[in-house]
Amino acid sequence: MYFEHIYEKGLAQASYFIGCQATGEAIVIDPKRDTNTYLEIAEREKMTITKITETHIHADFLSGSRELQMATNAEILLSDEGGKDWQYKFEHKGLKNGDIFKVGNLKFEVMHTPGHTPEHVSFLLTDTAASSAPIMIFTGDFVFVGDVGRPDLLEVAAGIKGTREKGAHDMFQSLKKFKSLPDYIQVWPGHGAGSACGKALGAVPSTTVGYEKISNWALNIDDEAKFVETLLEGQPEPPKYFAMMKKLNKIGPNVLGGVPHPARFTLTQFRHALKQNMKIIDTRDKFSFSGGHVKGAINIQDNSAFSTWAGWLLNYEEPFVLIAPDHRILELTKALMRIGLDNLHGYVHDLESWAGSCNELETVNQITVADLKKRLDDNGVQVLDIRGYTEHEAVRIPGSMNIHAGLLTENLDKIPKDKDVVVHCASGDRSSIAVSILLANGFDNVINLTGGISQWQQDGYEVEKGPKQDKAA
Repeated sequence: MYFEHIYEKGLAQASYFIGCQATGEAIVIDPKRDTNTYLEIAEREKMTITKITETHIHADFLSGSRELQMATNAEILLSDEGGKDWQYKFEHKGLKNGDIFKVGNLKFEVMHTPGHTPEHVSFLLTDTAASSAPIMIFTGDFVFVGDVGRPDLLEVAAGIKGTREKGAHDMFQSLKKFKSLPDYIQVWPGHGAGSACGKALGAVPSTTVGYEKISNWALNIDDEAKFVETLLEGQPEPPKYFAMMKKLNKIGPNVLGGVPHPARFTLTQFRHALKQNMKIIDTRDKFSFSGGHVKGAINIQDNSAFSTWAGWLLNYEEPFVLIAPDHRILELTKALMRIGLDNLHGYVHDLESWAGSCNELETVNQITVADLKKRLDDNGVQVLDIRGYTEHEAVRIPGSMNIHAGLLTENLDKIPKDKDVVVHCASGDRSSIAVSILLANGFDNVINLTGGISQWQQDGYEVEKGPKQDKAA
């Protein structure tokens, strides 16, 4: 058996290439949309991808199943569980609980494991050439290392009412199936730490059934009501793009036939884009952005969170332009296509020529924690915490209001205009995004807190902890 774990850090997403070396056949589980990775593995290992499958209709990334099928002519096998509302709408071979299919000498048994979603399945793998006992289970968003999939995404992100509590009860029942498996079976999940598909995912790539029985909180609550309550509490805000991913993955994403190559803009083209009010995404680091940026640009730094924040802030129907160096544009394009943001109109490789052509750049005002403390004592500013609600509830600067950075645009009416607004996150990355959003929307009274609440605590200033009675947003 040949096995390869492919991990995309930006979305904390895992996919799998598994092949039978005796027959040269291979399968890919939960492929990402930039499929060259799998094609290169197949060529290197002298294998042919004959099957493609998914554990469920994904919400956090755009599936590459149709893209990979177009390149390989492999058969797509997808869940037909969960009822008529949870069926894939493009051509595939349906899978039901207990079904078995083979890839060479590798046997895959389908387990219906609803909870995260109604149609969710897991795959139990047996290498029949070596043993009659199963060796691995591919759990998708069912069981993670140290956590289980959240059941509230359909309701919170996709607006499908009445699904979160039912999903939690379904998860409790599905975990009974998992706990009945032999302890030695390796568990290979669909996500790792950093994914919004759970609240406490571990950072190691795999685990075993036995270890999860010992260490996973969800497998150690025997009371169903208590389990449901615990599973639903404290889940992070799901990015806005999740609803679009559900829709596109259900009907079938557009096939691109490869990674697009956006145009490098001339200054004339860039001026034209600005006149058309195209959204400008500046991918430079927060310090460069603060020192000088194109007025109206949004700062989404080129780091591991780029995909997620692009999904929070970009409209799927509107073209946009990147500010990014030549050597990074390919990887940024891949990050965007993985969540279906295909309207990249072009890019500008730096701002030196732009600034050198008598175009004014906007800067970001900064404040230290010491200066903020003085101004708070004078009651002269409003502190805006743009972290997640659970982070704010855990620890916060006294008197701060909380609006998640991804929800600022819908809550601009809550931002004061009659006093300075000091924006902060944990250490400064997310607050740079938030400040750029507010500046782009005409707020000239915003200031970024250098070092964020981490620096505030490090310098020994007072904080509040625990639930607040009044929630700003």
